[in-house]
Amino acid sequence: MLMLVLMLAAGPIDSVAWLQGCWALTDGQRVVEEQWMAPGGGIMLNMGRTVRAGKLVEYEHIVLREDGGKLAYEAHPSGQPSATFMSIEIGDAKVIFENAQHDFPQRVAYERPSPDVLAAWIEGTINGKTRRVEFPYTRVACPK
Repeated sequence: MLMLVLMLAAGPIDSVAWLQGCWALTDGQRVVEEQWMAPGGGIMLNMGRTVRAGKLVEYEHIVLREDGGKLAYEAHPSGQPSATFMSIEIGDAKVIFENAQHDFPQRVAYERPSPDVLAAWIEGTINGKTRRVEFPYTRVACPK
């Protein structure tokens, strides 16, 4: 008897499943949180917020979806127009997205150097000057 096994290739969204979970950084009275859902249906969803002294400063929703063998990072920040950044690097523990036409940032990146650390950053040029903003997250328990 001959058995055929069909192996389905994992899509690019599965290669960034390491983003899933809850992440936070605290800097004085400022708390920045991100919560990533596990991959499902070819997408990952994210919600994030920044709170300072107990008051909401900003929030953002992200749809991370497969698009022609790449990943599209659709950012929907509060008070700003939405923007889409396409993956230019997808690795086992690092992903970089870019949109050269966006005002700032032009790049968004995540890297997980260890299971409980997530280094995120945005970078690009603003008013002719290069700028990089880092978000050193640590894993936290997800709210119930």
